[in-house]
Amino acid sequence: MRTDTLLDAFRRGLAPLRPLALWAHGSLAGGDYQEGRSDLDLIAVLPGPLGPRHAWRVATLHHRLRAATPLARKLHCGYPTPDTLADPERAHLTWAHEGLLRRPLTPVTRRELHAFGRVLHREAPAALLPPVPDRQLAGFVVRDQRDFWRPAVDKARLWRQDVWVDLGLLTFARATVTLRDGRLVSKRDALTELPALGAPGEVVEDITRRRYGDPAPARESWIVRRAELTRAYLGPAIDALVAAYG
Repeated sequence: MRTDTLLDAFRRGLAPLRPLALWAHGSLAGGDYQEGRSDLDLIAVLPGPLGPRHAWRVATLHHRLRAATPLARKLHCGYPTPDTLADPERAHLTWAHEGLLRRPLTPVTRRELHAFGRVLHREAPAALLPPVPDRQLAGFVVRDQRDFWRPAVDKARLWRQDVWVDLGLLTFARATVTLRDGRLVSKRDALTELPALGAPGEVVEDITRRRYGDPAPARESWIVRRAELTRAYLGPAIDALVAAYG
């Protein structure tokens, strides 16, 4: 499997940085991973503090992997240190979207790591990562829907893209389950929740075909209609969710 080969190469490349732990979360850990379609979401805990030299070595490793296999473009990794892991607001060195940036380990990511994180090297998440209180998780989920996704619904041009339709609906379904039941679900499970939440059936079927099948390219007329259906549903649905749990 190409994914296992890539992960082995990544572990070898990380070795000079003396990682204390390497974890997978997201679809690779949650059982919904599809090679070539799903992202590889990883966390590597490095001894700190991290400086420019560490950032250069991280970037060099990712560029080298990307040159070796196209699959490495799907590999994203956060690089926290043990003394910064306790603060969920703390931004960490991260490789994502083919570049270096800084962003926090969200409460959702932290809960995923505790609930079903896959240990790829040394320590388990429970040994280094503080637990996530239910109230902290719920607060983050509500803010994400209210402050990121709800304003995005008003930006019509975004919803002509597959990724916005998919993530907008799936993230809403996952947020609903988390707030309602206190648990995390995979994207596949979120798809099964959407019809009962009133999502437009045509759009749910479209997402399912594209994620798990091999459909023909969509016609422009469908892309426009799909965007309208998605936005018409998501705006009021997010408002109701925030009103209920905010």
